[in-house]
Amino acid sequence: MTEEAILLGCLKNQPAAQQELYSKYSPKMLAVCYRFARNREDAEDMLQEGFIRVFTQIHQFQSKGSFEGWIRRIIVHTCINHLKKHKKFNDSVDISQAHTIQVREDSVPSIIQAKQVVECIRMLPIGYRTVLNLFAIDGYTHREIAQMLDIEESTSRSQYTRAKAMLEQILVQKKIIIRPQRQDEWVAAAHVRF
Repeated sequence: MTEEAILLGCLKNQPAAQQELYSKYSPKMLAVCYRFARNREDAEDMLQEGFIRVFTQIHQFQSKGSFEGWIRRIIVHTCINHLKKHKKFNDSVDISQAHTIQVREDSVPSIIQAKQVVECIRMLPIGYRTVLNLFAIDGYTHREIAQMLDIEESTSRSQYTRAKAMLEQILVQKKIIIRPQRQDEWVAAAHVRF
């Protein structure tokens, strides 16, 4: 089924089209949810909530930009709302706690994989992780993040700076990277913009 056929079917509330849309996009969107969630169960809850919003708001898609991008924005906003609703975003830490993270020693992999970097991102406190995901991976500006999270723009910037420092420390401790000469040497594996 083509994307256009899926969209038209979903606009008519056809279960087959809705199932096709879910099957096509849920794996990628689950990965998005997983970046924000503490565990797989939370990620699946976010995904479920997100797709309910996709199906109820599908009539608002105006064919400007990609359909997948539109779905991703809904999923990201759903994740943020889920964190706010469950008061999980408020669980942030002071930078002085950054040096107390305990990291298990693993063997040095031969190739840095994005999955490993994402797992390290998930080790960050929820406030740091959320801002890092929104800015570096999803491409939101600090102004947009501040509006989404009901925080000051300067708070978003400082959370991001602290998240980068803590992430680098985790990556070095896990021996996923050797302290880089340039930031882009280790960030490229995660396809993020630091």
